[in-house]
Amino acid sequence: MKTLQGKHVRLEPLSLDHHAGLCAVGLDPEIWRWIPYQVRTADEMRAYIEAALRDQARGTAIPFATVDAATGEVIGATRYMNIDAPNRRVEIGSTWLATARQRSAANTEGKYLMLSHAFGELNCIRVELKTDALNAKSRAAILRIGAKQEGIFRSHVICHDGRIRDSVYFSITREEWPEVRARLEEMMGPATKKATADERR
Repeated sequence: MKTLQGKHVRLEPLSLDHHAGLCAVGLDPEIWRWIPYQVRTADEMRAYIEAALRDQARGTAIPFATVDAATGEVIGATRYMNIDAPNRRVEIGSTWLATARQRSAANTEGKYLMLSHAFGELNCIRVELKTDALNAKSRAAILRIGAKQEGIFRSHVICHDGRIRDSVYFSITREEWPEVRARLEEMMGPATKKATADERR
C-alpha cells in the first residue's frame, strides 16, 4: 500500500516503526472514550499495531499512521477495515487523532484522502463508517461530510468496561462521492480545493 499524501497530513502504511510516535500522542484516555477497546500503555499500543498488521496480512484491513505533513510528527491512526473486495466495499474506521488535532484540517483531509483512494484506485462502490450511538460529536461529523445514516445495529459490541454498545452505520456510495468530494474540498479551503482540482486535470 502506498502513502496517501495531502497538504496537511500524509497517511503512511502502519508499521512498528510508528510505535514510539503513536505512544507519544495516543495514550490519552480521552482518545479511547468511544472506542470499544483501550490503549493505555506502550505494550498495549504495540499489541494494537500488531493486531492491525495481522488483519492486513489476512487481507481484511489496510492500516495507516497519520503524520503531520509539515513536521513529520505522528498524530494518529486510521485504516480501511472489513474489506470486501468481491463486492467492492470497505469501511473507514479505527480512526483516532491526538487530542489537540481533533476537529481540525488533519481530520477532514484524512477522510478526504481515504475516500478519494477508495473510490479511485480501489474502485469501491460503497464506503462505510460507523460510530457509537452515544457519540453525538462523531455522528454529527460523519453527517457533516455528506454520509447517509442507514441504521442502528443494536447490542452490536461489548465494550472494554462491559457496556453493550449500539453502533450507528453510515455510508457513501460511488454515485454520491462527487458531491461529498466537493463538500470536503470546500471544508478544507480554497488552497486545497485548487490543488485537488489541478491534480484531476
